[in-house]
Amino acid sequence: MLHVGFSTPLTGEIVMKATEALRVSHPGLAVEVCEVPLGDPYGQLRRGEFDVQLSELPVREDDLGGGPPLLAEDRVLALPAAHPLAARETVTPEDLAAVPLLTIAGEVPDYWLEHHVPARTPSGRPIERGPGVVNLQEGLILVAGGRGALLAPAHTATYHTRPGVTYVPFADAAPTGYGLVWRLGHDTGAVAAFARTALEVAG
Repeated sequence: MLHVGFSTPLTGEIVMKATEALRVSHPGLAVEVCEVPLGDPYGQLRRGEFDVQLSELPVREDDLGGGPPLLAEDRVLALPAAHPLAARETVTPEDLAAVPLLTIAGEVPDYWLEHHVPARTPSGRPIERGPGVVNLQEGLILVAGGRGALLAPAHTATYHTRPGVTYVPFADAAPTGYGLVWRLGHDTGAVAAFARTALEVAG
């Protein structure tokens, strides 16, 4: 049995496609799929509840390794529909000084949090931090309620449309990359087979 985690709907689709392909190429390998919690991106992997997971990059953990990036996408800023920035065609990292950013509550590394919730704009202006959230649905409810904005991968606008939330493309910023992550020393034959298949389906 191979336990595989995914962090977003897009990575979940890739994981499911890889799982279906493995049923043909490795019929004896059973795969179980589960979502990675937003507020604990590596905990279940470290505890052995996942053998491998497809997650956002970067990953800079001494006890974790991984393969090459599988794909990348731009980001959007989820804003309350009534916020002045919601009428813009794009927003930039400098615009983040004009709205509180919801933060992520939980066991998240500092560099990971800075990628998702930067503390300052490129010019050094402070970015206010809003309430902490533990999952995306909670975050979008708070956005719709006017409590702050949320940086998210671009596919979020397709998978999570809802009243009160406007998604504005986030320009002049590095995209979000995704890659496979596993515990060092635990890159088994099953993990390697999944990694090869995921690379094929992502391409």
